[in-house]
Amino acid sequence: MPHHLMNLRHVPDDEADEIRELFETHGVRYYETPPSRWGISMGGFWVHDNDEASRARALLTEYQQRRLAQQRQEYEQSLAEGRTGGFWFRLREKPVTTLAACLAIVVIAALSLLPFVRIG
Repeated sequence: MPHHLMNLRHVPDDEADEIRELFETHGVRYYETPPSRWGISMGGFWVHDNDEASRARALLTEYQQRRLAQQRQEYEQSLAEGRTGGFWFRLREKPVTTLAACLAIVVIAALSLLPFVRIG
């Protein structure tokens, strides 16, 4: 019986490559399903037996904890260096794009709520 290890939806290419390398380094007998043509399924990593699944899941858990720590450290360093930030940073760096996005949000929210709001 196949065991689904991980969905590849929203997984960056570098992370997927690192997971493939991790499995190959540790001799995990996995297979990968490709994404569907219309984006309904984004593909994933699978194994066939229970023992391999538990071993692969343990490797994935350890890898994801390391990656989380690494990504968090990179983000905090980027914040400290002023290369990234929140809303106000984005507004300073790209005012036109940020204001256009805010306007689009307001218009979409107004159009969505218009049928439920009684005017007059």
